[in-house]
Amino acid sequence: MEVKDFLDKAQENMEMAVEYLDDSLAHIRAGKASPRLLDAIRVDYYGSSSPISNVANISVPDARTIAITPWEKSMFKEIEKAIINSDLGITPENNGEVIRLSIPPLTEERRKTLVKQSKAEAENAKVSVRNARREAIEGLKKEIKKGMSEDVEKDGENEVQKLHDKYMKKIDEVFAAKEKEILTV
Repeated sequence: MEVKDFLDKAQENMEMAVEYLDDSLAHIRAGKASPRLLDAIRVDYYGSSSPISNVANISVPDARTIAITPWEKSMFKEIEKAIINSDLGITPENNGEVIRLSIPPLTEERRKTLVKQSKAEAENAKVSVRNARREAIEGLKKEIKKGMSEDVEKDGENEVQKLHDKYMKKIDEVFAAKEKEILTV
């Protein structure tokens, strides 16, 4: 294998770690209404488990409200039950036409808890990036035994380190943005 192969694999893994962090932070409620809060909630739809977005229209009429309009009347109870049983912590309001979720403002204590949760997610992403760096460097070291020159291997290690630093900075930026979003009252 060439140095480029190791770099590409490491970069792909690091990129996936940042994307996963982005996705997991999107599901952390920051006091603003977002349809992505409902992504993890599943409802029973004719015997199969489906996301709410597959059985209803989800809209955000204002910053504190999520409106869910089921396509079938029979889904009202299923959707309400799924939301109540989820870890969202919001009680749905049903007027027969639309299910409304009013997002309450966050307490200071809840904000701190959410920041800790976000920090843990960021830390997991950093661990993934470090693991990708370690795997690439180990792979490069094995290539020396197969005939790669040490200079080329060292240059490869430096490139992997640069990638590592770039993605660590990205993770810090994503976390800082989420922290700011959570702490903004």
